[in-house]
Amino acid sequence: MCMELVPINLKSSFGPCGHAFCSSCVTMYVAVKQREREDVGRVKCPDCENGVPVFVTEGGGDLPADGHGEPFDCAICMETVPGTLKFSVSSCGHPFCRNCVAQYVAAKLDDKVARVECPHPGCEAGAVEPECCRGIIPADLLDRWGFLLCELAVSAKRVYCPYQECSALLLADADTKAITEAECPHCHRLFCARCAVPWHDGLGCKEFQNLGQDERGRNDLLLRRLIGRKGWQRCPKCRMFVEKSEGCNYMKCRCGNSFCYRCASKLSAQNHYCKKCKR
Repeated sequence: MCMELVPINLKSSFGPCGHAFCSSCVTMYVAVKQREREDVGRVKCPDCENGVPVFVTEGGGDLPADGHGEPFDCAICMETVPGTLKFSVSSCGHPFCRNCVAQYVAAKLDDKVARVECPHPGCEAGAVEPECCRGIIPADLLDRWGFLLCELAVSAKRVYCPYQECSALLLADADTKAITEAECPHCHRLFCARCAVPWHDGLGCKEFQNLGQDERGRNDLLLRRLIGRKGWQRCPKCRMFVEKSEGCNYMKCRCGNSFCYRCASKLSAQNHYCKKCKR
C-alpha cells in the first residue's frame, strides 16, 4: 500500500492469499472499512480479486495499539489518524501515530541519543520508553537502544585500559582524579587512571601532562627516568639535554643559548651569576 520497505516484525498478511502489507497500512485500511460498516473480520484483501479472505495478523496477535477507534491528530505528521494506530507517551500522554514514533525513535538512535524525549512541541517531562515500543520498532533497534542506555548509565564511571591490544572497558569505583597507579584486571598491566595512559613510573602526573605528545612513549619515559637519576639539564631554547662534567653552573649550549645548569634560567656570559639560585 505505502510502497515502503518495512521490518518483518511490522508485517501483516491477509489469510488464504498470503499477500503482505505493513501493519499500519492494514490497520488504516480496516478502519476505513469499519467506518463503511463492513464486516471487519471478512475484509477483502486490497491486492486480491479471488474471494474474500479473512483478515489475520502475523503471529495470531492483535495489532499493537492503545486507542479504541477514535481518530486523533498526530503532532508529527499533522494528519488525522485512526485511534487503532495511536501510540501515547506513557509519562505525559501525548498521542502520535505508531509509524511516526518508530521513525522518530530510529532517528534518535542513529544520532546516539539514549533518552528519547517526547516529540510533542513544548513537552519537557515526557519520554518514550523502550518497553512501550515493542512491536513498533524492530528488535535490533531495541537492542541498540538498550546498549546506548547501558553506556549512558556507566559513562560517568567509564575508563578504558590504555594499552591498545587490551582496551578493556573498566568501571571506576572511586574518583579517578584521586587515583594514580592502577592495574587492569584483564591484562594485569599498570596504568595511570588520572592521565589514562600506561604507568609513567618516576614522573608525577603534572610533569607528565607537561610533556609533548612525542615525548610520552615508553622509551621517552625511560630516558626521563635516566635524566632524573643523572641530574641532566635541558636547554630551554633547543630542548637538548646536557651534562655538566666540571666547573660552575654556567652552561652554553651548542645552539648558542646560555643558561644555569641547576634551574635553566638564562645567564650572562660576563658574570656567570644566577639570580634565581643566588650562585
